[in-house]
Amino acid sequence: MTLQTLPLPPSELGESPFWHPGEHLLYWCDIQGFSVHSWNPATGAHRQWPMPSEPGCCAPAEGGHLVIGLRDGFYRLDTHTGALNCLALLPPAQHNPQMLRLNDGRCDPAGRFWAGSMITPRTAPDAALWRLQANAHGGCEVHYMAGDNFTANGLAFSPDNRTMYWSNTPEHRIDRFDFDVTSGAISNRRPWVQFDGKGDGQPYGGRPDGASVDVEGNYWVAMYEGACVLQLSPAGEVLRRIEVPVQCPTMVCFGGEDLRTLYVTSARAGRPVEEQAAAVPAGSLFSMRVEVPGLPVNFFKF
Repeated sequence: MTLQTLPLPPSELGESPFWHPGEHLLYWCDIQGFSVHSWNPATGAHRQWPMPSEPGCCAPAEGGHLVIGLRDGFYRLDTHTGALNCLALLPPAQHNPQMLRLNDGRCDPAGRFWAGSMITPRTAPDAALWRLQANAHGGCEVHYMAGDNFTANGLAFSPDNRTMYWSNTPEHRIDRFDFDVTSGAISNRRPWVQFDGKGDGQPYGGRPDGASVDVEGNYWVAMYEGACVLQLSPAGEVLRRIEVPVQCPTMVCFGGEDLRTLYVTSARAGRPVEEQAAAVPAGSLFSMRVEVPGLPVNFFKF
């Protein structure tokens, strides 16, 4: 049960990994590499699809498609042909793509795609949470769901579909909402876990980035700049700390046939030269076997 480095080229900013149960593939985004990737652990086959802007997140959809969150909105990628089609743009009154882009996201069990944004520079907490869903007219529509964020991350749902997690990475905080899976409504936002920041008088442990939940309701989160992944109980207690041989792990997911393989992405962009040239370079992808399986990925429903 040790962490293994996968035989893949480093990502500039690896994010949004998920395991496709039908295709037996690991998918992920390389945000700063402007590309989406897949890898077959059985054969070693590695594919990539170039994107016109930063792909912040991706999720599977029916019929060999992915839903991608790009800088200005949501798109459908046909993984067979590489065709990319716009599903819905974000309203410019609330999302200025010169400063904002979509970041972390995933689908809920009802087939809606949720994605948070991030703002650069961090002048105001204008990053938001958006929900994409199919409508009765054969198209898709977006809904503004929450705001007051700088860099949205850590989106995940509890096994009973009653809680949604969402983090504000620069503020070192994970929030949670009450979640209604039938209607897609969220309410009662409150802080869940607050980590120490730099200069708080404690050894710095990083800040919460991407996350996934296991079948027991534990929340596994990559700690950016903390060189570790934490397993948190539903009460927010640290159950386990997994050291990672790079400084900036970015997100985790569960995969393999039994969903007991933990995959971890990491970041290379902006890291010191010594981290990029290390024996295990920044941006590497990792895997390890764990005892408790994760929740299966949810598909977008058109």
